[in-house]
Amino acid sequence: MNIIIAGCGKVGYALAQQLNDEGHDITIIDNSAPRLQPVLSALDVQGMVGNATNFHALQEAGVEDADLLIAVTNQDEINMLSCLIAKKSGKCQTIARVRNPEYFQEISYLKQCLDISLAINPEFAAAKEIAHLIQVPDAMEIDSFAKGRVDLLRVAISENSPLHSMTVQAFSKRFNHEILICTLEHEHQVSIPNGNSVLRAGDTISVIMPKEKINSFYKTTKLASTREIHDVILAGGGTVSYYLTQMLLQSGIHVTILEKDRERCDFLSLALPDATIIHADATDHKILLEEGLASADAFVALTNMDEENVFLSLFANKINPKCKKITKMNRLALSEIAEDLPIGSTISPKHITTEHILQYVRSYGNSYGSNNVEALYRLLDNQVEALEFHIGESCSVTNIPLLQLKLKKNLLICCIVRNNRIITPSGRDSIQLNDTVIVVTTHKGLQDISDILEN
Repeated sequence: MNIIIAGCGKVGYALAQQLNDEGHDITIIDNSAPRLQPVLSALDVQGMVGNATNFHALQEAGVEDADLLIAVTNQDEINMLSCLIAKKSGKCQTIARVRNPEYFQEISYLKQCLDISLAINPEFAAAKEIAHLIQVPDAMEIDSFAKGRVDLLRVAISENSPLHSMTVQAFSKRFNHEILICTLEHEHQVSIPNGNSVLRAGDTISVIMPKEKINSFYKTTKLASTREIHDVILAGGGTVSYYLTQMLLQSGIHVTILEKDRERCDFLSLALPDATIIHADATDHKILLEEGLASADAFVALTNMDEENVFLSLFANKINPKCKKITKMNRLALSEIAEDLPIGSTISPKHITTEHILQYVRSYGNSYGSNNVEALYRLLDNQVEALEFHIGESCSVTNIPLLQLKLKKNLLICCIVRNNRIITPSGRDSIQLNDTVIVVTTHKGLQDISDILEN
């Protein structure tokens, strides 16, 4: 595909890198030559200095022949206007990053008026993911498939867990083959396990299951208690906190926000009257203790500085090790350094944005067929991908027992949804028309269900 990316900030760079690795032809347009130059030096992509809302600049970037324009500058207005001009001057699909809550409230109307194919709000998406994690307090990460009916949970195996020394095959039998282990992380080595793989204390596993099986899974494995969350403290009152508080209040959860900017506190007090808004610096440990950190059920570090968020979560772990901790981090390098620290789950709005856009690109790239990527998640520092395919037409993998398919190594078909029935597949099952199929693999860039086969 020919893709134009408007804006070469952190998200633009990450998108250009990933899409270039997947074989797309990328052109980046940005109005700052100093910002553009490092991207062009690091990646094998085209680039030009220009205004993404200028018709002639977009023409020079090749918009008339482009398949897709992705506008991810730091200004919503530029992103939306760029998409409108691109749509009028070419035949390409358009994606806009829209972050302002006032615009996002009207996003359906704006998409229709401006003919935007996809609108992404990183902060809203991050808030949804955090709210989901709070609903299942002891999961390190949760990804949802099949319109929320199937969840992929990442959990750690503790020293006293009954899973210690259990094989993957024995695990499957214990849960009547309704819950499946998809990935195994042992001493920082990630694999797609087979039936003979052995689970050990200290390992991290990703398990897929119907949503209604989550409570019984935790009860049986004794991984941790399925405690309920009643009180949450948020460090930082930015846009993620605003969206997240709305979601948590609707679930009956009390929220306390610590924000050091007086004007922002005034806004939050008016916009979120049922929340407790404290004008204070969250890095002040005395304030955190006064506001009940020691008894809080969850603590979410959402300031604008990654390092600050890490230290806040470390302090929360020191004072209240049993509370659910979630840490916002955007820099992948720092995330890798901090992965062994007790800071709970990490969330990256930039990562979520890239994930959503890649999902759209893979689906659109396959739109001439109809076995599209419906969902895409990158797991374990991008070492693993979990994909959901909708089977809209017969192909080389349909109506054949899975045992007879020559699947790629390090690839697992972990769930089939058929006529609202969730199937954990065995070798005798087959993929059929209109199925939803969930695949977990270490291979990157799968776009069609046929890509699961060895070449």
